[in-house]
This record gives sequence, structure tokens and C-alpha cells, in this order.
Amino acid sequence: MRAIHVNSFAPLFAKHGENAKPKVEKFDLYNMVLSALTWRKKNGEILLVCDRASADYYKALGISVIWNGIKPLIPADLEGINPRMFWAAAKLFALRDTPAPVVMLDTDFIVWKKLNLSCDIIAAHREELYHNIYPDIDYFQMNPDYIFSEKFDYDVLPLNTAFLYLPDEDFKQYYVGMAFDFMKSALDVPDELCYMVYAEQRMLALCAESLKQSVKTLLDKDKLFEKQDNFTHLWGEKQAMRDDPMREKSFNERCAARIRRDYNEFEFVIDLIEKS
Repeated sequence: MRAIHVNSFAPLFAKHGENAKPKVEKFDLYNMVLSALTWRKKNGEILLVCDRASADYYKALGISVIWNGIKPLIPADLEGINPRMFWAAAKLFALRDTPAPVVMLDTDFIVWKKLNLSCDIIAAHREELYHNIYPDIDYFQMNPDYIFSEKFDYDVLPLNTAFLYLPDEDFKQYYVGMAFDFMKSALDVPDELCYMVYAEQRMLALCAESLKQSVKTLLDKDKLFEKQDNFTHLWGEKQAMRDDPMREKSFNERCAARIRRDYNEFEFVIDLIEKS
């Protein structure tokens, strides 16, 4: 099964200027390497779908070989979409331009086992409709001609897309089309959370429900913090490592040890990451 990692530096440039130097934190690089190599070992091909700045960055870093290929398909200008509001818009571009069936895998998500994928949509897990994250639709400031669909059941729980399997091209294009309509119709506001998760995660659930698509999840939303061995998602651990250098050091050392043990032909990437 083909999977994709996605990266765009558009949010970085929007925040720090066009001359900002691309940089990925070491713990993210280590997790990305393990995510890619483990997918290749257990489940098949994985590509990096990205913008030109990302392709140049990973090639210069020397770790582009962790993927089966790099496809710089994501436009640098995100077709006019605000990259600060819609910091994960690149994922929707990648889905639009990658044929189904496809798995989209966040670079901080690792699948440690072989998956049996069928005709069902599969996401990482459901999310609760917490009002500070998923507000009512009257919260959103939109162009006057944008209309929220009356066909949607706005009580359906959103789908976390740290892992997303879309088996059907028609549904994929419907979903990303609806997401693009929302992103391009949103007025520019200083919200860097609610608009993005609506476009990506809530829109996915709304579209699937409205078309009666079968949906499964890898994880139970009520058991996310229980010990399990099949998946790793850094999620909030990222900030914990930023706040605690020793915690990050321990994590990076464990990742390096895992690379040496399971993927010794890629051991050279450890030095490249440490020098980054």
C-alpha cells in the first residue's frame, strides 16, 4: 500500500519571512525516519509529497533516501490559502494530487505492524467536539457567498488524521474539494486552530457521514493514553521535549538505537540528524 508523508515550509515563511531558514527539530527528524522506514518494512512504499523548499531541505540534509521518492507537488503559495490559519493545508493538496487508494501518515506517527486495509475509510481516532477546538459553525467568519451544507450532521465526531486511509478516489476528491472551498472562503482572522481542524478533521467526518461511507479507526478515543504497542504518535510529547532537553535527549537516543538495531543500512542518517 502506498503511503505519503507531507511537508510544506509555507507556514514557516509566513511567520518568519521568505528568507527564514528551514529547520526541523531533531526529535521530529528521528521520528520521521522511523515512521518512513517502518512503513516500508511492514506495509509498502512511502513517498514524501512536499513543496520545493522541503525537497531541497531534505536532499541537502542527506536523508531523502528514507522515502521511496520525493514529489514536490505542493505549491509554494498554497494557491492563496492563508498558511498561518491553515498550517496543515499541504496535507489536503497532497491528498488532492495523490491517487487513491492512499495512506496519509503524519511524520510524527509510526505504524509498527502490518495493516489489513479494505474498502473502509480508516482514521487514527475520533475526537470529541470540545467547543474551544470545534466550535459551532456560526463561529467561523466566511465570505458572504459561502454556505454551510444543510446535508451535514454537525453532531458527528471529527476524525483525527494523523493516520488516514482513503480507498476511493471519488470520495477523496469530494472531501478535499469541500475542504478547499472552506479554506478559500474563510476570512483572514487570527485563529490558528479551529479553522484548520474544521477543514481537515471535522470536514472529513461530515463528508463521510453525509455520503454514508464506512469509517473505522485505529485507536479508541477513550483509550488514547493507555499503553499500546502498535502505534506511536508524538502529539503533545513534542512540547514536553521542547520544555525538557533531557527528555528530548533520551528520546533521540532511543530512536537512534532503534535505527541501528532494525535499519542498520540507514545508520548513517543518525550522524546527519545530529549535525543538522
